[in-house]
Amino acid sequence: MLIWLTRDSLTFPPLTKALQEPNGLLAAGGDLSPERLVQAYRHGCFPWFQDGQPILWWSPDPRTVLFPDELHVSRSLAKLIRQQRYQVSFDTDFETVIAACAAPRDYTDGTWITDPMRAAYCELHRRGFAHSVEVHENGELVGGLYGLAMGRLFFGESMFSRADNASKVGFVTLVEHLRAAGFVLIDCQMPTNHLHSLGARSISRASFAEHLERHLDQAVDVCWVR
Repeated sequence: MLIWLTRDSLTFPPLTKALQEPNGLLAAGGDLSPERLVQAYRHGCFPWFQDGQPILWWSPDPRTVLFPDELHVSRSLAKLIRQQRYQVSFDTDFETVIAACAAPRDYTDGTWITDPMRAAYCELHRRGFAHSVEVHENGELVGGLYGLAMGRLFFGESMFSRADNASKVGFVTLVEHLRAAGFVLIDCQMPTNHLHSLGARSISRASFAEHLERHLDQAVDVCWVR
């Protein structure tokens, strides 16, 4: 049975209560306040819903993650990075990156990054939780991604690309930066061929929860100026 959240409580149900079909649906309702969003990621779930739907909270099993030491960079991608065709920065234009991630895609009619979602994550950025990666070519924004950093974990949310492999270059740059700072896991949420080509793999929900418990409150010294 789906559990409905109330606005006066930030408590989420145990992850073991998530539905098997659809996979990982944990709860509905609540709001997109910064406090609830932070609690959601700390608990192991994230919001994902379309316009016209209630707020839906998910914790899929298995969970797609990337361990920084398992990052795979193909020869062609490594060559592209060495060519320095793209320039990568962090946290210089969060609002433009999330707007680009929310833009229509060729393969779908809608977007789950609704206006309220964009506003909520922009507030998380202002509070120092959410971060963006910008990829430029000749001064033009051609790719990027955004997510949340907590403890030694990074929770990836969405990426976009307007030029060949631009999002991959941004992602690789981010992973290498996080690995140098001591991050141990990047949450990719759901599997895609794009992510698997970079080394992402699936782990059980229980294993993911163990990483949350072990690493969420471990401090790291990471600089978001690049």
